[in-house]
Amino acid sequence: MFQPRIALRGIRLPFRCLPTVPTVPTRRFATVINELETTSDKVSTPASDFSASFAPPPTRDSGVQLRTYTPRTPGVRHLRRPVNDHLWKGRPVHRLTFPKRGHAKGGRNNSGRVTVRHHGGGHKRRIRTVDFMRTDAGPHLVERIEYDPGRSAHIALVRSKETTKLSYILAADGMRAGDVVQSYMSGIPEDLWKSMGGTVDPGVLAARTAWRGNCLPLHMIPVGTLIFNVGLRAGKGAQLCRSAGTHATVVAKGSDSRQQEIESDQPEEEEKKPLTLREKQKQERLAQHITVRLSSGETRLLHKDCCATIGIASNPNYHYTQLGKAGRSRWLNIRPTVRGLAMNAMDHPHGGGRGKSKGNVDPKSPWGIPTKSGYKTRPKWKINKAVVHPRPRNQGQRRRGYN
Repeated sequence: MFQPRIALRGIRLPFRCLPTVPTVPTRRFATVINELETTSDKVSTPASDFSASFAPPPTRDSGVQLRTYTPRTPGVRHLRRPVNDHLWKGRPVHRLTFPKRGHAKGGRNNSGRVTVRHHGGGHKRRIRTVDFMRTDAGPHLVERIEYDPGRSAHIALVRSKETTKLSYILAADGMRAGDVVQSYMSGIPEDLWKSMGGTVDPGVLAARTAWRGNCLPLHMIPVGTLIFNVGLRAGKGAQLCRSAGTHATVVAKGSDSRQQEIESDQPEEEEKKPLTLREKQKQERLAQHITVRLSSGETRLLHKDCCATIGIASNPNYHYTQLGKAGRSRWLNIRPTVRGLAMNAMDHPHGGGRGKSKGNVDPKSPWGIPTKSGYKTRPKWKINKAVVHPRPRNQGQRRRGYN
């Protein structure tokens, strides 16, 4: 339906005043619109070898581009899709996938009961086995970028130089076929040690390793770097910032930066007080952790040996997508959400009655639990508005004369 019609050639019109039309231009049913300032992507030529193991990837400017369609049907009128022309058009590597079957597709647990509502149906899927550990050292060539139906971000098929092993990794924004990525989770390679003279130079190490798509431990990443695919525990795979367009920021590294500032402010004549056991444990904990700020603004202390990938998760324009029709939601394994007010009395506490009425009951969940700031969901001093209950005050306020 979205393919252009075949052009008609040599059409003779019955009017004498109009000349013969040799060709009719093709009618296109899809157009690309620019939501923001858009620049054309620079496509890199695929590398035939791994000679440039330390060459930085090319810079690509990404803008917000959405594809709209001519409304030949009502479901296409409001359809909006991000432009991802660089995605692989064929099938995935079969041995790196397995079919998604069983109760989990319909939101059921192992006993068959519905534990997640509004799940069910959907198109057949094959789950891609993505490598979130990235323990294989050495350069890897990006063969292609693929769509993954199990996640909002894209995945990249990479081939190892040393073992020629294929694997899927989470693609970074701007990654294209032909790029070379590397993992430093197993340690610094020998050639990098020799280039630094046998000692760790933080500046040289960051310039050689902190590139888009490379996987590093958190203690090797410079402060202020954008990262994604972040691990929560040392020795385990990544769990944070895996959705499309998400990223985190390395805020602080090291432990005793604050302690050194305090010690520098104190005069040297004063004797240093011995640290308590709790203060020593706090310093040791800070020395082993890195401060990371997530996209939500939350700040976390993560172990310095946790894995992280440089860059931003791919497909950042995913949140601009408009499905256009309800059937496309069903294809994505999403079932309809019905209001409780529109149900029968046996299906929901708000159901039943004549017209729009929820039976003169307080707002409740489908299982009868009070919700929406109802009874038992507020403090006691907020339940009865007529009687004003004073808030509890501590002893310090009473001692200062507050009434």
